Amino acid sequence: MSLTPALPDTLQLGYSFCPNDTFIFHALHAGLVPAPLPVSEVLEDVQTLNDWAALGRLPMTKISYRAYFGVMDRYVALRAGGALGRGVGPLIVTRGDVGNLNSKTVASPGALTTAELLLRLVYPEVRVVRMRYDEVMPAVERGEVDAGLIIHESRFTYAQHGLSQHMDLGAWWEAETGLPLPLGAILVRRDLATDTQWALNESVRASLEYAYAHPEASRAYIRQHALEMADEVMQAHIDLYVNPFSLDVGEEGTRAVQELHRRAVQMGAAQASALPLFVERP
Repeated sequence: MSLTPALPDTLQLGYSFCPNDTFIFHALHAGLVPAPLPVSEVLEDVQTLNDWAALGRLPMTKISYRAYFGVMDRYVALRAGGALGRGVGPLIVTRGDVGNLNSKTVASPGALTTAELLLRLVYPEVRVVRMRYDEVMPAVERGEVDAGLIIHESRFTYAQHGLSQHMDLGAWWEAETGLPLPLGAILVRRDLATDTQWALNESVRASLEYAYAHPEASRAYIRQHALEMADEVMQAHIDLYVNPFSLDVGEEGTRAVQELHRRAVQMGAAQASALPLFVERP
């Protein structure tokens, strides 16, 4: 298969330490499924990957859908490997009843996260303080902010910090649109040959299929990067964020991404684009 001259011998793939990503990409990273070229992992938090995508640093990367809308000229999303679904949305948590959050301070895991886009759709006048996602709950717990916007495994552990749920932004989205919530996508460079883009899509899909067929194969790899996460939280994380939309975004998932993009454009957070959102079969 011919590759563009700009591609290295080994393709760097960026994804997060979260169990859903390490579950999906273990087989691809370990060379257990076919790929058009060897893949090497670059593990970082999602906000860092969002920032890097704006710089075009990696040829293939996990990214928030909100961030994708800002780099569509450079990248295109794979149909496989992403995070969409129902009951998967970010939560707003507080130490008690704080009422309407407009003009109040909310800790956010990043300007380019889908979570912050949703927050601003609901509370357009909120004041945001940005920090790494694992610092959000401690900041709320210490009273440094009025509320926190939590993602990833935090939705399973916020009660341990004495926090309560103020709002489920995923539930809000589903009620508003009737669609699943797009959270994260896997992007490849748009200037890659179409057959290479599709081959990478099929490699990611095969990696997830391998993970489903051999659940113990990736266990040590997932645990290695899950920090001090309990096994049951690790598995709950995978069960929640890895679903049929991860194998293929499908027609409903495509409509969901289109709607999120439309709303982002409407509120001035993204530019309109006629480019295809997803890779296409050659």
